[in-house]
Amino acid sequence: MSNASPLRTTLERLEALIGDRGLKRSDLFTVQTLAGATALPESVVRTILQGGAPPADTVNERVRTRIKALADARMARTGERMSELAGSIAQQLGVSAFWARQVCSGTKVPSIELLHGLVDVFGVQAGETFFTAPPAEALNRALLPILAALDPTQDGQDLRATSGTKAPAELADVRGIALRQAMDLPKERWNVLEATLKALLEVDEREEPQ
Repeated sequence: MSNASPLRTTLERLEALIGDRGLKRSDLFTVQTLAGATALPESVVRTILQGGAPPADTVNERVRTRIKALADARMARTGERMSELAGSIAQQLGVSAFWARQVCSGTKVPSIELLHGLVDVFGVQAGETFFTAPPAEALNRALLPILAALDPTQDGQDLRATSGTKAPAELADVRGIALRQAMDLPKERWNVLEATLKALLEVDEREEPQ
């Protein structure tokens, strides 16, 4: 039985498929797009992809840094100021704007209840675990839809073995996931989806009988 981690298994399978289909890794994902999709620092994503270990951290540190990363990305994308973002969050969650500003700046850790509210605020798909999962687990979660899109013949058992978690039934139909979630995807996830679809369409064209 292999002792490879779920992430290592996912990466090995992706590399095999990329090689078989004449693609490049950058056709499907980059350090930048994965960092945007996971709210991990680019340096951490790069280290993990190169087989290294990320810096040791605590759950509280993960929560603080990932919320700040999402807040910074949202402000960059929308042009909102911190005061505007904090005011919007305060209104949505029924907290003070001062508290919202502290959380968005990464200086305060929210309670479990308010962390649940931030899942909706930032539109993350993995629930509270988006903020708390270890970096390798977070990165694996972001790569699994790309793996499934490249090889949609995989069954649920196959994906469970790769992810180390129970795979939802919808994972067998990546097109269904994309259609249901497309309207809420942040720009960073759109980049990953767009690159994946483009690569797959190019593969289909090359493999089409002459």
